[in-house]
Parts: sequence; structure tokens; C-alpha cells
Amino acid sequence: MAPRSYLFVPGNRPDRFAKACDTEADVVIIDLEDAVPTEEKPSARDTVASWLSAAHPVYIRINAADTEWFQDDLAILQLPGVAGVVLPKAEKQSQVAMLASRIPGDMRIVLIAETALGVWNALELASAPKVERLGFGSIDFRLDTNIIGEYEELLYARSRVVLASRVAGILAPLDGVTTAIEDADLLAADVQMARLLGFGGKFCIHPKQVAAVNKGFRPLESEIAWAKSVIEAVGLMGEGAIRVDGKMIDRPMIEQAKKILEIVND
Repeated sequence: MAPRSYLFVPGNRPDRFAKACDTEADVVIIDLEDAVPTEEKPSARDTVASWLSAAHPVYIRINAADTEWFQDDLAILQLPGVAGVVLPKAEKQSQVAMLASRIPGDMRIVLIAETALGVWNALELASAPKVERLGFGSIDFRLDTNIIGEYEELLYARSRVVLASRVAGILAPLDGVTTAIEDADLLAADVQMARLLGFGGKFCIHPKQVAAVNKGFRPLESEIAWAKSVIEAVGLMGEGAIRVDGKMIDRPMIEQAKKILEIVND
């Protein structure tokens, strides 16, 4: 199964690095960008560099390509223990191509589309070299576009990122963070919405969110039961158009049932 939960940990909090790696997060991202105050960015980079080890591989969120810290951040990506790089505020394929040329050959890139231009260029970004998947930075996107709402108001942007990822043939994208750390119901609703829209995972800002994200991006029990009934019917009647529970099932729905069971059994 593709990674679902991507847990951010501030780059200036080395006391949290090992704790983050001990969670059930599929990917840990040490953050040198938004989580680190401007005056601490150089020291945070040095701290992360001294901690990195192949024994606990992590992704690194570097600073955006147009910032004064970007070039120095690139040097850390050569160290053992960096499994991937997260580029925030990605907007142009040229930025990604330059980044790809400066990292080890097997390192993958996650791009966060969080500006109007970045979302508009989602397909261009998704098609860039070494890109593993896109992420949607909903908070910064709202700031850049003056959008107040968090849900229906962002439907077009979210869908654009999902469609671009599919057309480019990369992993389904990651949805933005849920900032209410203690609100389990809100997190569950956000995860369910993202999954229904076609996202494949979600950024987390606290270890408490990881289990809910991992669970939420698995098929529901009702979906699993439906998929099993479809495959059982196919075994009895073949793969033509068949009826299951009074509903007509044809090839696309059969393939969907197979996909659900593949995820469950992965």
C-alpha cells in the first residue's frame, strides 16, 4: 500500500525526531520551512544534519526555491538517511527540474501545490522528473487566493491536484493538514472527504493524527463487503454484466471491487 500518513516534525525540535520515527506514520518529514522561525533556520539545518542516519530514514521539507535558505538546504539532501525531499510552494517545472538535478538519483520528490500558480500548474508539476506525488497546501492556498472557506470553496483546487496526479501517472496526492489536533471527529471527516475526492494520504502535524489517517485511507467495512460480494458473483457468473444485491454490475465496477480487495490485502 502506498504511504498514507506523512508526519511533520519541526526541524528545531531534535527531542521530537526519534519520537516521530517511533510512531506508525508511514513517512516522517523533518520540517525546515514553516515550523522553524527565520532566525533559527541555519541552526535547525545543522541540528538535522547531525542527527540524520540511514538507520531512521526521513523526508526533509526544505525551504521554497525562491528563499535565501534554499541553496544551503540542498546540501543536507546528500546525507545518509534522507529518503525524500518535500518542496513547498512549488509552482514551475523548472524549479523541480533544478531540484531533481541536485539530489541523489534514487531520491523522490513530494511537491506541495499551495499557491494559485502552483495549483494551476498541477499537471506540469506532477509530470516533472523524480516526482513521487503532489500535496495540497490548503492553508497557504487560501491565503494566496483570499478564499475564506475550507471545504466546498476548495473543491476545484483539490480536484485539479487529484486529476493532474492521475494524468501524470504518479501516486494519488496528499491532502493538507487538519489544524485542530484534539478534534477527532473533524479529522475523521477531513480524511473521509479527502479519500472520497481521490486523495491517497494526508499530512499530519501531530502523532495523535497518524492512526486516524492510516485507518481513514483504507476502504470502509461496507465497501469491503460489497467488493467481496461482487467478486463472489463474478466467480459464479463470469465477468459480464451481472446483478449483485439488485444492482447491475459491469466491468468498471468489477475492477473497482478488485482494487478495494487489493488495498485490503496489501
